[in-house]
Amino acid sequence: MDSLTTVLLKPGEADRIVAGHPWIYHTEILRLTAPIADGELVQVKDHRQRLIGTGFFNSKSKINVRVLSPERVEVNEKFFEERIRAALAVRQKHLPAATSFRVINAESDFLSGLIVDKYEDVLVVQISSLGMDQRKAQIVAALQKIFSPRAILERGDMATRKFEGLAEAEGVLFGEFGARTAMSASSPTGKDADKAVRAPSITVNLNGLKFETDLIGGHKTGMYLDQQVNYQAVSQFAKDAQVLDCFSFLGGFGLHAARAGAVHVHLLDQSADAIAAATRNAATNGLAEKCSFEAVNVFDWLKAQTAVKPHEKVVPKFDLIILDPPSFTRNRASVPDALRGYKEIHLRALKLLRPGGTLATFCCSHHVDIVTFQDVILSAAYDTRHVLRRVATYSQSPDHPVIPMIPETEYLKGFAFEVVR
Repeated sequence: MDSLTTVLLKPGEADRIVAGHPWIYHTEILRLTAPIADGELVQVKDHRQRLIGTGFFNSKSKINVRVLSPERVEVNEKFFEERIRAALAVRQKHLPAATSFRVINAESDFLSGLIVDKYEDVLVVQISSLGMDQRKAQIVAALQKIFSPRAILERGDMATRKFEGLAEAEGVLFGEFGARTAMSASSPTGKDADKAVRAPSITVNLNGLKFETDLIGGHKTGMYLDQQVNYQAVSQFAKDAQVLDCFSFLGGFGLHAARAGAVHVHLLDQSADAIAAATRNAATNGLAEKCSFEAVNVFDWLKAQTAVKPHEKVVPKFDLIILDPPSFTRNRASVPDALRGYKEIHLRALKLLRPGGTLATFCCSHHVDIVTFQDVILSAAYDTRHVLRRVATYSQSPDHPVIPMIPETEYLKGFAFEVVR
């Protein structure tokens, strides 16, 4: 291996990195021993010249170094193949029957800035760091060798790319997907490339149910794979129940509940496209007769359903209510507003829940910890004069591993509460 430029850390800044966190901020760096191009590999040492890792450097980002290994490594196709195979082994151990799952979860799999999702025989790649972006060809080659996929797509439409000095990038990196084929290095990239041709949806199997999924324009890389285990877990409360699925998206929770024996499931989502897809998914799985759908602002719907005249009471209608909203906050400054939003939907939902019924609720914001989230729910229960029994605690599916030393890897939390009275 060629000699690497050294990034020397200030005194007291090495402990977090030694413990396993991969991000080094520009404020933690004492100096560089030589000029270095953005995206290149560097070695990191503490102020006493002790090696603590190697990683990608980027002066344009607040995260100046993304550590890949505590040792000196050569980052090539072989490196990516070994890391991806190690990550795949984790998925095969904890989700042995899954055919669609997250293969690489960035920091969780010690590949900061890289996400790879597997949807049956198609892979979707998201790259959010310059060092990874410069090695895209090596990553694609390793993925081809391991999975032999029909196609590898890129969804580089995240806002986080701009913080690394990267433009948005979308397209087919390998193979064919619908009318799209892999573009040569000289082909146009970004949202204007191949704009007139839209890729078709793919049918994804989750827990034995089929979901039509848009890998080009859908949320994240197509759908929420991090709830795969929770879809099945929450459905245990659905037998013989009237179910309300709020923020239903493609129908993950609602269709699992219908299959588990719900009397009826009503699904709500603000997106008309999502509701249309969920309706088709219900029909595909033979569950259409058990389901109804409404494209509506969920806050407005809950408010309307719980609006009563003075001295009147809300008549509870549901035995199971599922709340799986998008993140209400992207930063710490907006947490107070987010907590008010979470409390509002829980207040309304609890008023619609019958005694003995179950509330399954989730929060996907990293900035709202599990204790704070539960406190919001209990505050709503107090205001509505309900006593709750906690019967389950949820986290993200195991293909989104949690590394406790990297708090950013733990973001999804949830509970199931029964209404005692």
